[in-house]
Formats: sequence, structure tokens, C-alpha cells
Amino acid sequence: MPDSDPLFRPPGVEWRALSPNYLKLKMLMIFITWPILIAVVVIPLALWAPGPTWWIVLAVLLVIWLWRILRQPRAARRWGYAETDVDIYITHGLAWRQLTGVPYGRMQLVNVQSGPIERSFDLASVELVTSSTSGTITIPGLSREDAAALRDRLMERGELLQAGI
Repeated sequence: MPDSDPLFRPPGVEWRALSPNYLKLKMLMIFITWPILIAVVVIPLALWAPGPTWWIVLAVLLVIWLWRILRQPRAARRWGYAETDVDIYITHGLAWRQLTGVPYGRMQLVNVQSGPIERSFDLASVELVTSSTSGTITIPGLSREDAAALRDRLMERGELLQAGI
């Protein structure tokens, strides 16, 4: 269950979690991108900045990197979605939690996306384009099978309710 706080969960609905591969992908990206970012910032500082400036920047960036590594499993567990007969709920966030309810009647379009990196982890994202001002709601990190099944259920429910899909 993504969140035990009743403010961020609809009553009587069971949450569906993202694929475990989503956390693996996010962790891999942290371990690939952060060392590059740190090198791009620290190497020029080490070459041209006087004194201990680059050591301080390096220490700060390493602490931030460690914080990202430690918080990512919890952040990934906070993502979830739940379906009811008339709408779908999506929740995520650690410090700034968010619960979004999308009535099927508001959906205009359902997109399924999977880039090359996501496909290598057997992942896909489902995007719900709504008729509201918020526009698009995304559920990332679903297994390809779960994404296809969710897409089909959303399309079916939208047609049954004569929604805009």
C-alpha cells in the first residue's frame, strides 16, 4: 500500500504497486547519471577554483547522491494506482504527497509509452489525457503486461460510460 494516511487513499480500494523493475531502473539511472554530474561540476572546479572550494562542492554533491540512493526505494513504493467502477486514483510523493482521482468520463485519450531503456527493463508508462486543466496524468513503471491490461480496461470503461476516449 503506497500510503497509510487516509487523506491520500480512496476508501475501500486496494492499491496496485508499480513493477519492481521500476526501482531497478531508477537506481541504475542514479548510479549512472550522478557520477557524471559530479564529474562535470567538480573537475572544472578542481582545475580552476582556488583552495578547498572544489572539496566542499564534492562533499555536498556526494551527500546529495547518497540521499538520492537512500530515498529512491521509499519513493518508488509510494507510487500506486487504484481502479474503481467510475474513476482511477494515482498516488505518489514523499514529502509532497499527491492523490489524483480521474473520472473515466474526463479521459480523452490513453497513451502507452515505452522507450528503449524502459523496454530493456520490461516497463511501460500509461498516460491519461484528461479534459481538465491539469492535462496529462502518468502512471510510470508498469510491467508491459500490466500497462496493456490497464489500457484495455480504461478504454473499455470509457466506452461503457460513453466517456471521451
